[in-house]
Amino acid sequence: MSAPASTAHPKPVIGLLGGPGSGKSTVARAFEDLGCGTIDADQLAHQAIQADQVREQLRTWWGDDVLTPSGQIDRKAVGRIVFNSETELRRLEAMLHPLVNTGRTKQRESLFAQPGCVAVTEDCPLLLETGLDKECDALVFVDCPFETRLERLSASRGWDAAELKRRQERQIPLDTKRQSADYVVSNDGPEAFVLEQARRVLQQIVYEFFLPGCR
Repeated sequence: MSAPASTAHPKPVIGLLGGPGSGKSTVARAFEDLGCGTIDADQLAHQAIQADQVREQLRTWWGDDVLTPSGQIDRKAVGRIVFNSETELRRLEAMLHPLVNTGRTKQRESLFAQPGCVAVTEDCPLLLETGLDKECDALVFVDCPFETRLERLSASRGWDAAELKRRQERQIPLDTKRQSADYVVSNDGPEAFVLEQARRVLQQIVYEFFLPGCR
């Protein structure tokens, strides 16, 4: 397993690694079917960006063009700004990350307290980039070919190959992510195939976590 988490956990925390479109959320759902709770970083970020103080700050920075007709943040408009400017992206991240981390801490403690929850899964696209891997007890790399990921993202987000490569290049290389992982799950097959891999991996993680002398 990966290096021990900086804070002892009552249950294992599993971090998911993989490229855009690899299907980390699919693997997270498979773990959920096996009794895990999931912390979805994208969902926490979506909630944070609609907070009143964030909305007003973004409006101050970028004007009313980042608002929808109903006055909410237009995430697509924000995306066009930050993915064309490293400076603006870092500025946005510096504001959102503390809010996301606060939400993550509350959600993690809630999941730890649930008797039926066997482990907590961190579904975070930038797990290594933000250092969240250091809070995980095990890391799982979700493996999927570029062509399959492109097909998925083309259908769901309208990305072409150039866009996928551009987004991927903003992250830590996939080889590094795979080498950092304790386990690999292939997400290039039927759902039952993914679930069976997840079952085997989860059994091993839980066994090692509670095995005397392994923590």
